[in-house]
Parts: sequence; C-alpha cells; structure tokens
Amino acid sequence: MGIMGNNLCIIPARGGSKRIPKKNIKEFLGKPIIAYSIETALESDLFSEVMVSTDDKEIAEIAKKFGAKVPFFRSNETSNDFAPLKDVVAEVLEYYKSTEQNFDDVCCILPTAPFVTKTMFKKAQQLKQSTNYDSIRPIVRFSYPIQRALRFFIEGKVEMFNPKHALTRSQDLEEAYHDAGMFYWCSFKLGLGGENRGAIVISENEAQDIDTIEDWKMAEFKYNYLFPNGK
Repeated sequence: MGIMGNNLCIIPARGGSKRIPKKNIKEFLGKPIIAYSIETALESDLFSEVMVSTDDKEIAEIAKKFGAKVPFFRSNETSNDFAPLKDVVAEVLEYYKSTEQNFDDVCCILPTAPFVTKTMFKKAQQLKQSTNYDSIRPIVRFSYPIQRALRFFIEGKVEMFNPKHALTRSQDLEEAYHDAGMFYWCSFKLGLGGENRGAIVISENEAQDIDTIEDWKMAEFKYNYLFPNGK
C-alpha cells in the first residue's frame, strides 16, 4: 500500500528522564517503548517521513534501527526540562521549512504511547480534513464526575471543590474529558500553535499515563489485554 498523503510524523524523545531512567527507550514487553510509536506510524502508510526529535545519541541510534530518521539533534533551548512540546515541534518544522520540504499535516506522537493505533491516526486525519480545527487529539472521559472532586487538607479533612453539586445526580452532570497524552494531529503551517482544537474519544483502556514504575506495569498489563496477539 502506498503513502496516503504528504504528512510528517514527529516523535519527540528527549534524554535524561528522571522518574523512570531512560524512559523513552526502556524495554516495554520486549522492545524499546519508542519502537511502538515508530512502527505504528510507519505501518499506517499516512506519513511520507517519520522522524525523531532528540538530544540523545543512544535514542537516535535506536530510533534509526526501527526505521525513523534523525536529521538533526535538538538545540539546548528545546532539550531542557521546561521546554514546551509546542516549541519542540516548532523547531522541527523550522528545520524542514529551511530545507524547503513541505508537508500537508503533522502528527506529533509521544514516544511512550504504545497503545496508539493506525485507526486512531486515520480518525484524527479524517476529522482534521472535514473540519476547520487547528489540531486533533485523542481524549478520555473521566470515570468519575469532576464536579464532585474533593480538596484534601491536613488531618484527613476533605471538602468539595464545588459544594453546589453535592446532591446533583451523576447523570445530570456534564461529562468531562482529559487529554490522553498520545498524539496531536495538526497542520504543517501552524504546528501546535492553533487554539481551535478538536478531538476523538478513546476508552480508558486505550490510554495510560506512564510516570512511575507502577504506571509502567499497568501499561504492560493493558497492552497484553488489548493486543494479546500483537497489533
């Protein structure tokens, strides 16, 4: 199957993770976790280029091994702990524009997103093409009404953020969602700078924040449940 569209895939993978050392290349069920993002992007046939933005030589070598390109190393400004993802993407887009390479759309996939699928990419692309949204992202519904969130104090004391909803029925409260933290489909011209955002909804089983070793183990459990025979 040929490439469907002139799109760029960016996978940002900075070195120096503190909570989980070498997080972006840590082995996840038999291969570096970044390999899942790279392989799914390549297999989707949606991208004419799949690249990894990194400041780390080891990450670069592993990325190349699994088929991604690493055309340059990040600047110091986008390699620190506080560099926003928007700036990382902007740096990549400036590089391609400076080499006179243009794309229609861009998909920024996080390196720790093993649950991402070709179907998700295609849904995001289709929504982007059929609307005027600047970007599309997968989101997950909160399992409990956020209107009844609790604030914690000393000595075990709690109170509601919104006491007015103490007696409101759950079915009468508006549903709320959070960013799945997996990928962002946007235009090559705007990058992640646009404010008109759209989303596709995925289930709680299809996403997992990975910030601790416990999160990592849960992600592996979920992956085996979702993909018992692989993707």
